[in-house]
Amino acid sequence: MPYKKRYGGSRPATGFKPSGPKPAAGVRGQRSFVRQKAEDELNINEEITASQVRLVGDNIAEPGIYPISKALAMADEQELDLVEISAKADPPVCKILDYQKYLYQQRKKAKEMKQNASKVTIKEIRFGPNTDEHDFQFKLKHAREFLEEGSKVKATIFFRGRSIMFADQGEKQLLRFAVELEEFGRAENMPSLEGKRMTMMIAPVKKK
Repeated sequence: MPYKKRYGGSRPATGFKPSGPKPAAGVRGQRSFVRQKAEDELNINEEITASQVRLVGDNIAEPGIYPISKALAMADEQELDLVEISAKADPPVCKILDYQKYLYQQRKKAKEMKQNASKVTIKEIRFGPNTDEHDFQFKLKHAREFLEEGSKVKATIFFRGRSIMFADQGEKQLLRFAVELEEFGRAENMPSLEGKRMTMMIAPVKKK
């Protein structure tokens, strides 16, 4: 069904709500509404002020530079919106798509990324102040795996009974642990002694 026929002769602007005075008599096609945009919204349809735009995307048979009137007509034909995805480019880059669907998907993606960022998993590695080399390397291997998967590592040394006398040895163990893992994580703090345990938190490094 043609766009103009479907919508009674006027392109619907996604999210628009009528406001203000009605157009004066005899002024054909004058618009009497202003869209209130959220911060994450883009210019669409008649909000795009450039005289020509670069069209890209799946809904374009021949990507390239088109006059804005032609680009809007192409969007009309497909009953979709002309969306300005890069306003600073010269000419601006636009796509023809379903803007409401696009906006929903972008917001859903941003929400999921925010939720994933807030979920920080902490894996604890425990050992004693006099852990032998074999056991140290075994725990080091697990810590690397945890950091590579994006988890934080809480390295903890427990001092049982009179082993608190080896607090200095425990601190050296934790510092060495952090140095051995510096390719995969960074220490967020120096070894901290609380009661009979000493801890240090190591966060994964962000991959470039």
